[in-house]
Amino acid sequence: MHKQPTSRWRTWLAAALLGLGSTWASAQALKVDPIEDPAPAKQAAPAPQGGIQSQNIFDIRPDADKDPNYAGQTNAQRGQVQPGNNAPMWRDVSKGVTGSTMLPYPEYGNLIQGFVKYPGSNFTTAGEAWRQVRNNWIIPYGGSLLLIALVAIALFYFTKGSIKLHGTETGRKIERFTYFERAAHWVNAIAFVALAVSGIMMAFGKFFLLPIIGSTLFGWLTYALKNVHNFVGPAFAVSLVVVIFTFIKDNLPAKEDITWLLKGGGLLTGKEVPSHRFNAGEKVVFWAGVFFFGLIVVGSGLFLDKLMPVLEYTRANMQVAHMIHASAAVLMMALFMGHIYLGTIGMKGAYKAMKTGYVDETWAKEHHELWYDDIKAGKIPAQRTPAKPEAPGEPAKA
Repeated sequence: MHKQPTSRWRTWLAAALLGLGSTWASAQALKVDPIEDPAPAKQAAPAPQGGIQSQNIFDIRPDADKDPNYAGQTNAQRGQVQPGNNAPMWRDVSKGVTGSTMLPYPEYGNLIQGFVKYPGSNFTTAGEAWRQVRNNWIIPYGGSLLLIALVAIALFYFTKGSIKLHGTETGRKIERFTYFERAAHWVNAIAFVALAVSGIMMAFGKFFLLPIIGSTLFGWLTYALKNVHNFVGPAFAVSLVVVIFTFIKDNLPAKEDITWLLKGGGLLTGKEVPSHRFNAGEKVVFWAGVFFFGLIVVGSGLFLDKLMPVLEYTRANMQVAHMIHASAAVLMMALFMGHIYLGTIGMKGAYKAMKTGYVDETWAKEHHELWYDDIKAGKIPAQRTPAKPEAPGEPAKA
């Protein structure tokens, strides 16, 4: 008798059905309520005939429903009856039960944080609540603030352009920043840029860079930037303290600052408002950005780096520190974006002042007239250079 051969596609179809049946049975076996003890479950049904038999490792005894004392048994007692059943242990983990550990750190015996009530949802773990705050509040609103600041600067630049001098430069230079002041500023500025770039990449990079370079390169890049962020942070903290003590004297409030603020610094009218060494706008950046937000960012960042041994590094404390750190950093970056703009392309001569330490006499008179008057009167010691002759043999400008 001739036997008809089985076709290849029927063999593949049979194998696929057996695999799906086994997978479905295993998935049903892993359904466990992480909060409440489930009702006594029945033994998992076998897979279709010819398939692989699936055994639910979380199943209780087949005759458990006949034992009225089973629900009251301890995990140890259940372990004796069912040596391979670890479902009770994971129920305790999900409830926040503290286990034993050899590590001497807080919360190392708890695999899952306790449950909290997050607005707009049911009870969830504290870790998930922190994740919701980060993804639904800090990331979208923080990113929007930075974009708004960037667009506002771009609109101002393309409509008003760079702030130029109205008078002619005299050639006489006045020292605006000493070497120590410039060194402190540049160390702090470079550290800030490194932290800002790495922070923005870790927080927002997956939205604009990940689709371009792919997950492998993006993962390596963010890992490297995370380490840069952690190691540059202490350098920024030290330089920030130096900057505060170096420039705090010239940033103390003065009565002329009120007039400057009321007139908006003359940015819209084009007429400069007299000010001392630092105008009211620069003082706002100093006290709000450098002093207030800067110290908050430094304090929370050092805590996240675990450089404050007097505090307890629990998950809840780290999550709160992260939310404070991220919020203050975004506000500080938004302020510094305007400061960086005016210190580079937004005002002619401002960048040269921090690069060389000197400004032209006309620049000092137009942008900081009260400071210039104090230097002329000898109230403020500052080095001044004679004017350069326009041509060989010609006297310097008066």
